[in-house]
Amino acid sequence: MSNGINWKRAIKQAVAVGLILLAGLSFLLGGLILTNYDNLGRLLRVVYLIDSQYLTDTPAAKLIDGAIEGMVGSLDQYSSFQDAEENKALMDSIKGTFGGIGVHISTADPTQLVIMRPIKGSPAERAGLEAGDIILKIDNTDVSTISQDRAIAILRGEPGTKVTVGIYRPKTKQDFSVSLIRDNISVPTVEGMALPGNKDIALIDISSFSVQTGDDLEKVFKDLKIEQYKGFILDLRYNYGGEVNAAIKVASLLVPQGDIVHIVDKYGRTDTKKSTAKYINKPFVVLTNEYSASSAEIVAGAIKDYGSGTLVGTKTFGKGVVQTVFPLDNNTSVRLTTDKYLTPKKNDIHKKGIEPDVKVELKEGEKATILPQKPVFDSQLSKAVEILLKKI
Repeated sequence: MSNGINWKRAIKQAVAVGLILLAGLSFLLGGLILTNYDNLGRLLRVVYLIDSQYLTDTPAAKLIDGAIEGMVGSLDQYSSFQDAEENKALMDSIKGTFGGIGVHISTADPTQLVIMRPIKGSPAERAGLEAGDIILKIDNTDVSTISQDRAIAILRGEPGTKVTVGIYRPKTKQDFSVSLIRDNISVPTVEGMALPGNKDIALIDISSFSVQTGDDLEKVFKDLKIEQYKGFILDLRYNYGGEVNAAIKVASLLVPQGDIVHIVDKYGRTDTKKSTAKYINKPFVVLTNEYSASSAEIVAGAIKDYGSGTLVGTKTFGKGVVQTVFPLDNNTSVRLTTDKYLTPKKNDIHKKGIEPDVKVELKEGEKATILPQKPVFDSQLSKAVEILLKKI
């Protein structure tokens, strides 16, 4: 051919990539791939065409990463491939410490970068970013053109570095940009205080679930001397979820001894998780909204099934599937949807959500008062206080 194709190199690269992908696909799909010669042939032909016709040389490693990302991304909205940068951001989130602007990002809808809430004292809070704000642009990158994992990884960075984010605020229908200086972020997933204006009620907020959240809730109970209170309010609003085992421990503190959640794999095998902590036997109310998802729903579902507390607010998001992170090497990983979970009474809440016992919506333009410093509460928190006062 006149275009000077390097046949030897092209075939070598195609075979190398093909063999690696074939090994991976064979592992994932068993014997199915062995009978699917047409699809394998298409794959090898695409690799060959990229190598021989694409304008610039592309390393085999990049093609492999791209192929893995495409395979995993085709499964469902929650499964993803993490390259080195994305994997580090994911691991930092699970550990609860990282460098960044200080926002909780909803993972309930991976197609958007929705701020669940800014972290107290963070650059984002100081800049006035709010729950519900949607990040559209990070520096010169349009968020709609990249994965959520990639966007979060770009938001992270060395403390002291600058990043500009483009924001859309749905409640005011405004677009604006803000420049922020990244800082060291340590995420306190559990915070507690006495309810302003009522020393008999404790108010506890869980913003997300990282590895230490269950232990942190125990510590907050201890620091508050929870036995001195007649009851407490647990705020799970804008909690996108996170680490499942942490949710199991949190739920264990809030329901009597027994089943907490049933985790069911693709073969129908059920792993029933039972209580792992001592039940805090006090009257309490739980606040939920449409942004309470995943692990937050494990907690809310257990409480509702046992009737140990009263759920107040709006229906939860409805994410009843579990993702598992599988390391591929020292730098990359895949996150796959591996299980679904059922509440203690074996209710499947996926794409359905959990209805509160008492439905209360925020008024138009009303902002949720998370851990308020003054006795001025939003409609949902006010109703929670009213209900709890009748219990204690």
